[in-house]
Amino acid sequence: MKDQQGSNRISSGVIAAVSAAVVAVGGGVAWFTSQSSNTPTPSNPSGRIAQPAQPSTRQPSNEQTPNVYWLRPKDKSVVLVPQPLKVASIRPNQPLESAFQSLLAGPTEGTDSTTIPKGTKLLGLKAENDEVHVNLSEDFTSGGGSTSMMGRVGQVVYTATTLNPKAKVYIDVNGKPLDVLGGEGVELQQPLTRESFQKNYPL
Repeated sequence: MKDQQGSNRISSGVIAAVSAAVVAVGGGVAWFTSQSSNTPTPSNPSGRIAQPAQPSTRQPSNEQTPNVYWLRPKDKSVVLVPQPLKVASIRPNQPLESAFQSLLAGPTEGTDSTTIPKGTKLLGLKAENDEVHVNLSEDFTSGGGSTSMMGRVGQVVYTATTLNPKAKVYIDVNGKPLDVLGGEGVELQQPLTRESFQKNYPL
């Protein structure tokens, strides 16, 4: 009887020890799990994940696509045709400046042409309050008949208003308003708009 009680005590002791070990291990595992799940939180805050997205949200707003306008033969006349130009702008007037630099450089391929004399330079450009002021070098007024003159004025007016089709355009040559263009004395009524150009100076 005593032997049976002793064996019962031993069995009870073993069970208690095993139970204690299981509890200890389980607690350790639970502690390790909680620590490992909590550890990444301070090392990977949500604020750091959001920060790299900020530059990409600003870039599209700074990128604009102005059009450069060329002349293309159609039937017995010519028409103005746009060529898109992607510009990543930093300064306010940079998209238009880039468009005019491309315009003055001339078309590179295709059937498109320009009547703006080679060597014409952009001396200044300012777009503000629905107005665009373009200052060109004196080369702009050289050579060509009335059709050539109207073509180059149209190219300037349409390129200048590519980002604001309703804008008023003022064309200067060497800092002075351009009132009469070419040897044939084509008079320009400034400011020019797309609407006034179509009405008064058809190509």
